Amino acid sequence: MPELPEVETTVRGLARFLEGERIARVTLNRADLRRPFPHDLVQTLTGARVTGMGRRAKYGLIHTDRDQTMVFHLGMSGRWRIEPESADKHDHLVLETGSGHRLALNDARRFGSVDLVPTAGLEQWDAFARMGPEPLGEGLTPAHLKAAFKGRSSAVKLLLLDQAIVAGLGNIYVCEALFRAGIRPDKPAGRITLPALARLVPAIRDVLTESIAAGGSTIRDYAQPSGELGYFATSWQVYGRENQPCGCGAPVLRFTQGGRSTFWCRKCQK
Repeated sequence: MPELPEVETTVRGLARFLEGERIARVTLNRADLRRPFPHDLVQTLTGARVTGMGRRAKYGLIHTDRDQTMVFHLGMSGRWRIEPESADKHDHLVLETGSGHRLALNDARRFGSVDLVPTAGLEQWDAFARMGPEPLGEGLTPAHLKAAFKGRSSAVKLLLLDQAIVAGLGNIYVCEALFRAGIRPDKPAGRITLPALARLVPAIRDVLTESIAAGGSTIRDYAQPSGELGYFATSWQVYGRENQPCGCGAPVLRFTQGGRSTFWCRKCQK
């Protein structure tokens, strides 16, 4: 599943072709993805000007001058294709701009979604209303995590994946951040000290920032809007590296938490 760095990379790629542009044509090649497209999507977007782009957690935001924002989620396999040379059967939504750019939302497994939300009410929208702070924003602090974890016996990795605690973190980057901070993923969150959390917060920010700079991590179907792959997977220190040596020489271990694979080093993470 595309995580925060992949969505951020996607939004930045789309901005080069959409910001300030008027949407001349909207084509829906099917009625739904994970759920139906908004019934007024074509009418609302046709003729609208894109006033800005953004991201909240793992959602991309396309703001328009009609006070409506198109919110998209890439699901498991979604990606945007810019100036595709030919049509693809999985191009379910196509935007064409007044200057001739063509952008296609491609989603083979159709776990993604598209919504129209009043721009002024974005923070109160159901999907966003209960979200925690952005991991790259000022709201994520050791004190915030300490308060969120207080008295909690759940494993720290599982709580970091809770969008109500931190918005946008996913399995890959939580594994990598916990490794960098030297915290074992199954440690009860309420027992983690403030100094350890002071290591964890910059580790989260660093791993996300580095991944964004590398274009994200390509797993299965993900590619940047330009068609390029994300290269951060070559920098993974534990994720996907079961039985391979950690930098300390010990083997990387894997176990399952909450139905997802967790990768870690017994020697480096305490």
